[in-house]
Order: sequence, then C-alpha cells, then structure tokens
Amino acid sequence: MNERDTLKINTNGNLEICGIETKDLAKRFGTPLYVFDKTFINKMCEVYSKTLKEEYGEGRILYASKAFSCKEIYRIINNTDLGIDVVSGGELYTARSVDFPADKIYFHGNNKTESEIELALREKVGTIVIDSYSEADTLQNLCENKGINQNVLIRINPGVEAHTHHFIQTANVDSKFGFSISNGEALKIVEYVSKKKNLNLLGLHCHIGSQIFEKKSFVLAIEKMTDFYKEIKNTLNIEFEVLNLGGGFGIWYSQGDSMQKYEDYADYVRVICKSLTKAITEKGLKKPFLILEPGRSIVGEAGITLYKVGAVKEIPNIKTYLAIDGGMFENPRFALYQAKYTVIPCENANLSYTEKYSVSGKCCESGDIICEDIYLPKIKKDDYIAVLSTGAYNYSMASNYNRNTVPAVVMVENGDAKVIVKAQSYEDIVKNDI
Repeated sequence: MNERDTLKINTNGNLEICGIETKDLAKRFGTPLYVFDKTFINKMCEVYSKTLKEEYGEGRILYASKAFSCKEIYRIINNTDLGIDVVSGGELYTARSVDFPADKIYFHGNNKTESEIELALREKVGTIVIDSYSEADTLQNLCENKGINQNVLIRINPGVEAHTHHFIQTANVDSKFGFSISNGEALKIVEYVSKKKNLNLLGLHCHIGSQIFEKKSFVLAIEKMTDFYKEIKNTLNIEFEVLNLGGGFGIWYSQGDSMQKYEDYADYVRVICKSLTKAITEKGLKKPFLILEPGRSIVGEAGITLYKVGAVKEIPNIKTYLAIDGGMFENPRFALYQAKYTVIPCENANLSYTEKYSVSGKCCESGDIICEDIYLPKIKKDDYIAVLSTGAYNYSMASNYNRNTVPAVVMVENGDAKVIVKAQSYEDIVKNDI
C-alpha cells in the first residue's frame, strides 16, 4: 500500500482517508462508492505547476480531464494555476458549465464532430489540436464563415512509444492519433495548416503513451520533436511558439509499480524541462511555451472505491470468490485489459494477509472480475473492502451494463465529506426510454 498522510491504516487498524474511516463513509453514503482525496489532488497540481515555473519558466500544466470529469473537478482545477484538456463536447460542456476559463481549455480528439467544433468556437476555446486534414478544412471553413481566427496545434507521432516500465523507438506509423514524422506526413500537414488564413498554428503536440515510469522516453521524445522543429524552421521558415509534450506519468496500482511520492512526480517535470532547455540551446531554436498534460497522476491515487462483500464462494482446492456489490459497470479496467489493483479491508487492515481471494463483480459476465488471486485477512459477508488507485478512468468509463446504477462520487478533505456526483437511481436509468 502506498501510504500517505491522507491515506493510511490508523491506530485502530482501520483504513482511513483524509481523517475519515472508510467504513464510516461506506455506511453513510452506501456502496459501491467512489471516494476522492481533495488534498492529494491539490498537492499534485501545486507540485507540477511550481516545478514547471522553477525549472523552465514559461509554460502551463493542463489537467487531462478524460481521467475524471465532473463539475467539481473542474472547479478544483480552476482554483489552481492549471488549464485543462478535453476530448469531447461533453467534457467541454461540463467545464464551461462551471465557467472554467475558455482560454485555458485545449480541445483534443482524433475525430471531433462538426457540432463539437462549432461548440468549441462558440465557447471561444483557447486552442484546438488538429488531428486530420478534414478537421483542418472544417475548422477553417467555420472560422472563415464566422470571421474569427482560432489558435491550433497539430498532433504529431514522434516515433516513440512508452508504456509502464519500458519504451521503444519506432517508425511505426499505424496509429489513429497524429501524423508521423518518419514518413514525411507530419511536415506535409504542418505546411498545409500553416497556409490556412483563419488558423493560427502555434506549435505541435505529441503524447507517447501512458503509465510511464521510464523518464528516458520523454528525453527521446524531446529529441525527436526538437529535431522536427529545426527541420520546420529550415524547410518552411516557421518558428513555433508552443510545444505540448502530453502526459502519461505512471502511478502506483499494485506490487511491481513504483511507490511514488509528490517529489517523485516533480522529477518527471525536472527531467523534461532540463532536457528541453538543453535541446533548444544546442539546436538554436526559439524557446517554446511548454505544455504538459498529466491526468492519471493527478487523480489516480487520489481515488478509492468502497464495496460491500456479499457472497463468499469457496471452490475447494481451486479458488475463493469475494462477490462485491459493484463490478465492471463501475470499474471495467480489469475486463478491458487486466488492470491490476490493490485491495485493503476497511476494518482490521493491520491483520495478517494470509487468505487468497479473487474479487468478483455482480454482472452476468464470467470476466466481471476486479482482482484475481490476492491475499487479504479473512473476509466475511457484509465486510467492507476498498480498492485503491481507482481515481482515473473508473468513473469515466462507468456504464449501466445490466442496468446497474453508476455510484455516487464523494470528495473528502480534512475530515469532511461531500457528494460531488449523485448516485444514479433506477428512474435515471429509464428516463430517456421511449
């Protein structure tokens, strides 16, 4: 368990978050229940923003809100120095519904619909990241008709792929995102967009992967992108003002992942800033406004999910299942790609972890599993358990599969708890049925 001041096993042997015992949260708000640590979120935002300013100067951290999007998270981010990136009309609408500053919004997506682009223009979104020729054409036509100019970046595939503990340099051009440098497509789209009279091409964007622990992968991406900036300068006589290097910083989920503290995340930013400063100096480039887009690392470990155990089903000499009142409808990540998690009992969490369990959900799917073959103290019916590091891509990917309701989301800070997203009701599920 990656303990911290706001998430720990207390002297009573119970799991607490922000000074509140998790069993009390489960009893008060019901289960399943998403719980977020506001202190952790604010601290991560502060660490990223402060480090960027100290190590580089001109730049901005964006919260990649696809990780967790709701009104309250946009309010929290708006109270920091961060901007946001959004990837859909729904995320954009949610952010603007709480008056998140439009000039600090960056709109990503490989296939934005025309209606989404129109919404972005109506809301005066600061920057749109272009990911196709057709999008550039649509955006130019809409801007021309409205008599406006729009700041844009172009998404580039630098030929670096990084995930978890490894990275590779590749010329692979088979990606639905971006334009590849290696086959010349990136240079072509830069020249194409630069000639659009209503589009202000400020620079480029890249994103090399997710759950990255190996910092050298970012150094390699910087070398690739600054080499390309130099090529653009020499070939097209264009010097860009912005470089967006994306995000993807890894977090702790389970044994085998690095147990990172706040300062460890600052190291990601330091490495990037120092590497970029060195590269632009050596290559004679204009210092760009640097953008980074952490998402998972801001909210991932901030979130936990609480469940109540129902049936305990033992299959002699094979496996014992703990059946919980949640499942793949509010956490589909194991079913999708066998994501690993850590489970802690809400009570008696200081006992010996000697019993082997698999945690199963309530959906009618054999693959509805949350964790397989984990060790816990002896668990019985009606006990509460917590699954850790569920703040990113759990609520975001939740569904009404089997017509289950999406749970409530609670934000906790300094011993206080408040609902920030109401639990769905059965009436909510059927309200759009005809």
